[in-house]
Amino acid sequence: MPKSLFWARTDTAGCEHVVLDGGQGLTAQGVALAVDPIPYTCRYRLALAPDWSTDQLEVEAEGAGWSRSVRLERGRDGWRVRTGEEGDLDAALSAAGHPPAGLPGTDDPGRLDDALDVDLGGSPLTNTLPIRRIGLGRLPADMATAVTVAWVLLPGLAVVPAEQVYTSLGPGRVRYASGTFTADLEVDPEGFVVRYPGLAERVDPR
Repeated sequence: MPKSLFWARTDTAGCEHVVLDGGQGLTAQGVALAVDPIPYTCRYRLALAPDWSTDQLEVEAEGAGWSRSVRLERGRDGWRVRTGEEGDLDAALSAAGHPPAGLPGTDDPGRLDDALDVDLGGSPLTNTLPIRRIGLGRLPADMATAVTVAWVLLPGLAVVPAEQVYTSLGPGRVRYASGTFTADLEVDPEGFVVRYPGLAERVDPR
């Protein structure tokens, strides 16, 4: 049966709602909204292989006077990245006192060759992808696993490789680390995030 998950952002005003089907790998369609750094709406479609590695991610982001899109597709010869842009996001960011986002996508898809997972900025759903792919729930506690992800920044949709480390802390707890940043995530038995301190908390129907 399809599953519906909803998270409320705790770092800013915003939320994420996704409908997913995990029968074979995962297919998901989601919407994320936030007011920082400027108000935007993001829509995404995600498709995973049966081993939970990412096959495809399509993202569209839009705000007042601008819209962008990026499509990531992983094949035998690496990642293919396609982008689109209308309006002027950088002008909107500048008017709000923020630095420019630069161009969407990447100028060198080869930098993503080691990535088997994607990480959509601000999305708790995408933390589940490496957790499930590496079978973190079956690994001994305190065993760390390093992964490379294709990190999609919002709202600009630049795509960069990022090194991340996931460590099981026992039932329902996972430590996420990237660079100097760490967060101890609470996850349900299927590996979906329940609480990401400083980012989001899942809200279940009453």
